[in-house]
Amino acid sequence: MRRRMTLPRILCFLRFQNTEDSDFRETSTMKQETLTLVLVNLAGIMERADESLLPGVYKEVGAALHTDPTGLGSLTLFRSIVQSSCYPLAAYLAVHHNRAHVIALGAFLWAAATFLVAFSSTFLEVAVSRGLNGIGLAIVTPAIQSLVADSTDESNRGMAFGWLQLTGNLGSIIGGLCSVLIASRTFMGIPGWRVAFHLVGIISVIVGIMVRLFANDPRFSDTNSRAKDQSPKSFFSEVKYLMKEAKSVIKIPSFQIIVAQGVSGSFPWSALSFAPMWLELIGFSHEKTAVLMTLFVVAGSLGGLFGGKMGDVLAKRFPNSGRIFLSQISSGSAIPLAAVLLLVLPDDPSTTFIHGLVLFIMGFCVSWNGPATNNPIFAEIVPQKSRASVYALDRSFESVLSSFAPPTVGILAQHVYGYKTPKKSLDNVKVITDRENAASLAKALYTAIGIPMALCCFIYSFLYCTYPRDRERARMTALIELEMQQLEAGDSPLREEHARLNVSETNGLDGEERTEIDIKNGIDESIDFDDDDEEALLYRQLTFSNLAD
Repeated sequence: MRRRMTLPRILCFLRFQNTEDSDFRETSTMKQETLTLVLVNLAGIMERADESLLPGVYKEVGAALHTDPTGLGSLTLFRSIVQSSCYPLAAYLAVHHNRAHVIALGAFLWAAATFLVAFSSTFLEVAVSRGLNGIGLAIVTPAIQSLVADSTDESNRGMAFGWLQLTGNLGSIIGGLCSVLIASRTFMGIPGWRVAFHLVGIISVIVGIMVRLFANDPRFSDTNSRAKDQSPKSFFSEVKYLMKEAKSVIKIPSFQIIVAQGVSGSFPWSALSFAPMWLELIGFSHEKTAVLMTLFVVAGSLGGLFGGKMGDVLAKRFPNSGRIFLSQISSGSAIPLAAVLLLVLPDDPSTTFIHGLVLFIMGFCVSWNGPATNNPIFAEIVPQKSRASVYALDRSFESVLSSFAPPTVGILAQHVYGYKTPKKSLDNVKVITDRENAASLAKALYTAIGIPMALCCFIYSFLYCTYPRDRERARMTALIELEMQQLEAGDSPLREEHARLNVSETNGLDGEERTEIDIKNGIDESIDFDDDDEEALLYRQLTFSNLAD
């Protein structure tokens, strides 16, 4: 015998059942997510450590390979071009495969290429090895960023990306310290810079194994069969779908604006790969150079965390402009701070404290853009399924052009500001030449920092017009997709007869909790709603209001 249940009775029963049934699942899921995020951040640490190895030993590699600054910059350019060209592959892997496995694969690939750099003896061999290194580095970035975005909502996403930047910068510190401190030493006849590459390669393999064994992608978990239930598609159909998705992302105005500012905004960061060389030319020892660069990276880490938190706070108070205004402050502050550091401070190795202070202030203030604005906005202007693609496309476009920064700095230093390639000479002559080269390199660095940062600050202004519209459009797209999924599953979740009752808590589009109800027929009472039933209409209204919230 069937009897009608009122909606209040349904909701009361669901709340009671939820308190008992979901606690265990939530606890185990939280533990698995925490372990996964820890391992993913470890992979991010090693990724950044690998990237920072070569800039830390530019001077030693240049001497070993008889290469000038332009040649050294071209090594980074070559790696970046290969890395950028592989981001479409990275998006495909992150969308269609287990992201934890993709991160592990990337770690193995960049570790192998790092070993090859350590064994290389010619400029061509190093260039090819760095190109292969770019493949491994490319495929992990979209997977890491989309995992973080999927694990957060609009209220804490900036903070999460701030932590990701902090741990990534920790990797830069490890790589920079490891390379700079042992670069001038020799171990059993092996130059220190080669030993640094071996060490990072070994640790990367260990981290890759840990990620492969213990990390978990929620899309491929045992309790989430959404990814498993998808019917297999041919490779060409998946590529066609990926291209279609990429076109839809590229057409979003806010995406175009953020990429445009990112091209100019990331140019200075690439140019700063010459900062250790500049400090050493001033006369700072390897140890002092390592300390100064560590201060800069630590400041960037704290600044990223601060920027992410402030971005979340301002986004709640000023949802349409808070994040954007914060990034304009950050990018605008780089112009005077870089002028003080590179053009005002004396080229004197006895000024360690003042150089360290300015580097710390600059690193703290110019590192807000990514966690405060770019990464959170990317997650808001596209549907959840497109997040891996939007991060991959962003890295692809930005990396291609920003990778020209190191050779640009080298060309400016040599052909515009008078940098001279060092030759064997007396110590006093060498000191004078190094100071002159330091001044030339400083002018080239400021040119590569000041102009792009001014453009970056200006381009951000266009987001005030496009961001609110694109965010609302993405929300409506998500609503339509959710309703289509419900229609495909059946006329109403409450019509179907099943074997038990499930209640799951999920996050809404604005981070608010929403209860998804799936009633299954383990109860004596089944629910029968007629189309003209007031309770059925009320249920549908509640469903749409929850989605709209």
